[in-house]
Amino acid sequence: MKSYICKKNKMKITLSYWCIGFFILLTSCVSNQDTIYLQKKEGQEVSPSISAIYSKPYRLQAHDVLSITIKAIDPKLVAIFSPSNQAEIEKTEAGLYFDGFKVDDHGHIRMPVLGEINVIGLTVEEVRDKIEKELLTNYFKKEANLFVTVKMAGFKYTTTGEVEIKGTKVLYQDRVTILEAIANCGDITADGNKKDVMIIRQLPTGTEMYSVDLTDIGIMNSPHYYLQPNDFIYVKPLKKNNWENFKTGIQGFTSLVSLLTLSTTLYLLFKN
Repeated sequence: MKSYICKKNKMKITLSYWCIGFFILLTSCVSNQDTIYLQKKEGQEVSPSISAIYSKPYRLQAHDVLSITIKAIDPKLVAIFSPSNQAEIEKTEAGLYFDGFKVDDHGHIRMPVLGEINVIGLTVEEVRDKIEKELLTNYFKKEANLFVTVKMAGFKYTTTGEVEIKGTKVLYQDRVTILEAIANCGDITADGNKKDVMIIRQLPTGTEMYSVDLTDIGIMNSPHYYLQPNDFIYVKPLKKNNWENFKTGIQGFTSLVSLLTLSTTLYLLFKN
């Protein structure tokens, strides 16, 4: 009789585990359309090769920091134009902050000997041409073989919302895609909406906002696929409908049932 009762209890416990497992599988199912990046949408034709993307060149704004190097056949000729006595500026965020050329509120950078140069609204290529022209006009001859390099002192952007790591990041590369930026922030959380990611961009003419769908492979051909320095990325939370709220309740209920079942199992084991 005792053996029969034990078998009956074990059957009940096993049945409870099967029910809990079924509920967990039911409530953990999430549509792939909401989670997978770069999907081919219905009826969408995707070229085997990604075409060139047209994006507007970035134009300098106040508080940007530039890294500028000037070289010539004789290094002594250009030493006075260098902001540091070092042969190469330390390529770290701190080093570029102290040795780089910051665009002030009036749109100027201040260089040794050359003085103030207005760069607001220019691209880095236009700044390079402007500096080269100034040097060749007033200080050097063509025989000096000047070589001027102008770059942004790191690609800075900020992420917030439903991402694993919030805050400002600096990448030392010329171009950054929206997917690279998200990956460097630990990816979007399970509650993040990949279909409506906001890019907030400050321009000399004002602020512009764009919404991008990262689940659509067509984003790779979008002019917003490549970010611009100082972009602000906001990942919105998913809107939960009644079914999702119901699933959340079921998940909480199954967790409670699992705890009660475990307690009952341990009680029966110790009792027997």
